[in-house]
Amino acid sequence: MAKVAEEVIHFFKKQGFAIVATLNSGGSIHTACKGILKITPEGQVYLVDLYMGRTYQNLRKNGVISIAAADEHTFSGFSLEGKASMIPRDKLEPEILKAWDVLIVSRLTSRLLKNIREEKGHPAHPEALLPSPKYMIMMEVKDVIDLTPKHLKQSV
Repeated sequence: MAKVAEEVIHFFKKQGFAIVATLNSGGSIHTACKGILKITPEGQVYLVDLYMGRTYQNLRKNGVISIAAADEHTFSGFSLEGKASMIPRDKLEPEILKAWDVLIVSRLTSRLLKNIREEKGHPAHPEALLPSPKYMIMMEVKDVIDLTPKHLKQSV
């Protein structure tokens, strides 16, 4: 596994979700948005997949996975490439399940505050309707790629 720098961990946590890419049986790329529950400096990433759709089917056949996030304002981003496994709910550590609850409360609170400020968004609170996860994707990071253009990186 590749080490993941604190800067990268903080960046992904700040984004709230990542674009996850997997390969289907025909070799085509499938992308989906997934919530990130936890990233460790040792290179483990826990992702939420609630609907057991295409991402689930693809990972059952081929564990190759890539996740990416970008910040348009800072013109920066990262991609993590690696291998994924699926961990059933009954095999998850209690801290991972607790992280799910914390994530939902955080998202509900954020949406509520935005609604109070009358920022446009979803009129309901879809986070409250999300099903409980039946499993989590655990990714082992093999490579960390900085997507920030080289000419925009601050020199030290």
